[in-house]
Amino acid sequence: MTLPRTTTDLADAELRGAVLCIGNFDGVHLGHRMLLTRMRALAEALHRPAAVITFFPPARVLFEGSTYLMTPEEKLLVLAEFKPSVVVNLTFDKAFAATRKEVWLGELAALEPAAIVVGEDFRFGNARRGDVTDLRAITNHLDAFTLLEVDGAPVKSSRIRALLAEGDAAGAAHLLGEPYLVRGTVLRGQQRGRSIGYPTANLAVAPGKALPSGVFAVRVTVGIETFGGMANVGARPTFAEEPPALEVHLFDFNGDLYGSTIDVRFVERLRGQVRFAGIDELRAQLAADEVAARRLLAV
Repeated sequence: MTLPRTTTDLADAELRGAVLCIGNFDGVHLGHRMLLTRMRALAEALHRPAAVITFFPPARVLFEGSTYLMTPEEKLLVLAEFKPSVVVNLTFDKAFAATRKEVWLGELAALEPAAIVVGEDFRFGNARRGDVTDLRAITNHLDAFTLLEVDGAPVKSSRIRALLAEGDAAGAAHLLGEPYLVRGTVLRGQQRGRSIGYPTANLAVAPGKALPSGVFAVRVTVGIETFGGMANVGARPTFAEEPPALEVHLFDFNGDLYGSTIDVRFVERLRGQVRFAGIDELRAQLAADEVAARRLLAV
């Protein structure tokens, strides 16, 4: 998949006259996808480029110390599905949060957007004083979508973070529209898994990234290939001296992953973490986990 061009410049020439879709898009969940689909449709109908303006980190990270669902790199992978010509990545820090809404509106108005697509609860500027009413003044076409509800509750990034905190990967995938994605770089570990017949890739994950805890059936993308696998997230109870980790065993894979960047998608939780009496008991459980994961993934 071809990734869209990215910029940090809100005055980028390609934004002028474009259909703009604006938001945090943390997780790019079903509600976000509704907005992005509308952006794509409007761009095609109006024969204008489509552009996404997004922010990182989300405000909750800055002001509440919350975890987040997607790094800018991970977000770009999903945004690419909607074929924007350009994605503007703006850093949300305290200086940005203090920007007066009039400044924001002036910068957006200068782009002469053909249309703007946002959620109806979109706020901007110092103290969140700007809203969709202000945006209507700078474009002839504004689509402000109501919050999408699934299973009787709004689809929100905070709801997905709560599901992940419970280890409910399937529930998170239900609201995201696809399994939860974690991109990480493979580090050299203690190689304990290799010694018991289950070699693992130990991943360095971006600080603050939300991770579920437990053992999961996963799909792992390495380059252009995707493998089934199982992942352990959290502490290694049987090896108490080792720190928490994300480690992934790939089914039917032979090769050296050290230094590689891989994508792990969490399909379903197999079990919580358990401290085993010894290596033989752990090996037997891993064999049972593999059977369960292969059945779920049909691999």
